[in-house]
Amino acid sequence: MITWIKDKDNLIQVQEKHKDFLMLLFYADFSSTAKRALKELEIFSQKNEKVPIYIIDVQKLKGIHKKFGVENVPTVVAVKKGEVSWRIEGIESAELYDRILSETNVYPSKKGTKSISHQVIVYSGSGCPACGAAKSYLRRQGVRFREIDISRDQHAAERLVQRSGQMAVPQIDIDGHLIVGFNQAKIDELLLH
Repeated sequence: MITWIKDKDNLIQVQEKHKDFLMLLFYADFSSTAKRALKELEIFSQKNEKVPIYIIDVQKLKGIHKKFGVENVPTVVAVKKGEVSWRIEGIESAELYDRILSETNVYPSKKGTKSISHQVIVYSGSGCPACGAAKSYLRRQGVRFREIDISRDQHAAERLVQRSGQMAVPQIDIDGHLIVGFNQAKIDELLLH
């Protein structure tokens, strides 16, 4: 179920009520991208009615985004036990939110599951040596990741271009932050947070 946050006190109440897990969409009415992101979350919510999803209008509730490390609108943030467990900037499909929720076991209804520290997606293409190097590096670091081959997934390719403005691969999404190319220093920096 999707609910709009009314004010800062309402947000505190919501966080108290959903201490284990909740999702927040940082939204602005002036952003057509935010409106599309909201539609995808509405589709996701229809299939996952028990997942608490709240919308924060950054125009009405100023400054709250900083507390969650949000820099861009739209951004979806998952809060687990009071901490941000992952974040996605831009538009993603309802199917991707569904996969993230099921693959990473972040929803608390799955008793006894282990929390993860980072959500990592490697966008790659066939015959890409830099993609292979990036995946090998992540494996050596013990980082679990999901790979999406954009040469085989046209929707993923289109979403990636919308988010980064580039078609280059690899692109590595770490907790919603995109890295274009295999930049080991930037990967290390994001994985340390």
